[in-house]
Amino acid sequence: MISDSSKIILDIKDLVATVGTTQIINGLNLSVKEGEIHAIMGKNGSGKSTLAKIIAGHPAYTVNSGDILFEGESVLEIPAEERAQQGIFLGFQYPIEIPGVSNADFLRLSYNARRKFQKLPELEPLEFFEFINKKLEVVGMESSFLNRNVNEGFSGGEKKRNEILQMAVLDTKIAILDETDSGLDIDALKTVASGINKLATAANGIVLITHYQRLLDYISPDYVHVMRNGEIIKTGDSSLAKELELKGYDWID
Repeated sequence: MISDSSKIILDIKDLVATVGTTQIINGLNLSVKEGEIHAIMGKNGSGKSTLAKIIAGHPAYTVNSGDILFEGESVLEIPAEERAQQGIFLGFQYPIEIPGVSNADFLRLSYNARRKFQKLPELEPLEFFEFINKKLEVVGMESSFLNRNVNEGFSGGEKKRNEILQMAVLDTKIAILDETDSGLDIDALKTVASGINKLATAANGIVLITHYQRLLDYISPDYVHVMRNGEIIKTGDSSLAKELELKGYDWID
C-alpha cells in the first residue's frame, strides 16, 4: 500500500536527451515512489524505450539538461553497471542471447556483484543453487533452465520469464520493464504478469512500458502516463489505459 510518507525512488526532472544530433526526450518529468507501479504508453517513436535506456545508463544517449535522481542522488555520471548494482533494473524488449554462458553462472555472478556492492557476503555455487530454486517458482520455470545458455534457443515467453527471474534474483529497487508483453501468447503473458505482481512490494517501484491494455488486465498500475514526442502529455489511473484501448491516442491534446 502506498502512503504519503513513501520515499521517492526515481525522480526525473526536466530531462532533455539526444542521440547523435536528434533530440528525443523533451523536458520529461516523472516521479516513482516506493510501492508504486507506473505504466507508460504511447505510439511507436514517442520515446518510451529511449527513456528506459537513458535511465539504465545506455552510453548511446546524451543528457543535455535536467537530472535523473535515484534515491535522492543523481546518476547521470554513473555508468550502467554501477546503476544496476545500486538497484536499477532494465528488462529489455528483445533480450539478447549469450552463447557459452549458462543461466546459472550469469545469475550468480550478477547477484554476487550486487551483493558485493551492498557489502554483503557473496554466495558460493551450492548456496546460490538453494537460493535460485526458490526464485524459479516466481516465474514457473524448471531448474533445467539454469543449465541452458542465457536466452539461447529460448522462446519469446521463456526469454521474458528469464528477465523476470533476473529481476527476482537481483531484488531491485526500481524495475523498468520495456515491452515485457511483446510477443507473448496469453499463457506466457499471465505467467509473466503473475511474476511481476509477486515482485511488487512496498519497498520497490515498477515502470511498465507497453503499447497495449492487455498487460494491464493482469497488473493494475497506480498511474498511467501517455508519452508523445519525448514528453509525458497526460497522466491518469488505470482507467486511462482502457480509454486508450477504445479510442487510441489521437484524441489526447
